[in-house]
Amino acid sequence: MRIAIGSDHRGLALKQRIIKLLTETGYEYKDFGAYTEERTDYPEIAEKVGQMVASDKFERGILICGTGIGMCMAANKVKGIRAATVFNTFTTRRARQHNDANILCLGAENDQSQLAEMIKTFLTSKFEGGRHQQRVAMIREMEK
Repeated sequence: MRIAIGSDHRGLALKQRIIKLLTETGYEYKDFGAYTEERTDYPEIAEKVGQMVASDKFERGILICGTGIGMCMAANKVKGIRAATVFNTFTTRRARQHNDANILCLGAENDQSQLAEMIKTFLTSKFEGGRHQQRVAMIREMEK
């Protein structure tokens, strides 16, 4: 599985921790910025990662900003993206199982005690389909 990852300047340190986790577990990734702590506008990074995931060049994406909320809002403007801001392993699992989330949004200022498990859960949990498939289809219909 290929992962597109990006952050703004506030998420840089957390992104580097996540890249280390991805490397240790053997996932292929591409970093779409930011690369320094200089001010970066998160919508630009969210759009790049969103386009890469929506075009199927990458199977999943991970975005990080201060709260995860701005990245999520921006990424969800890209057609085909179902980004979710998550706060723990439970919300991460549900985002995949029930919403078929394809981009995980994290906040650098949020609790990171479950970070490794959240990343693993996002990358390994399967979409359940069934009654959830109809709802995801409704979201896709809204994009038209």
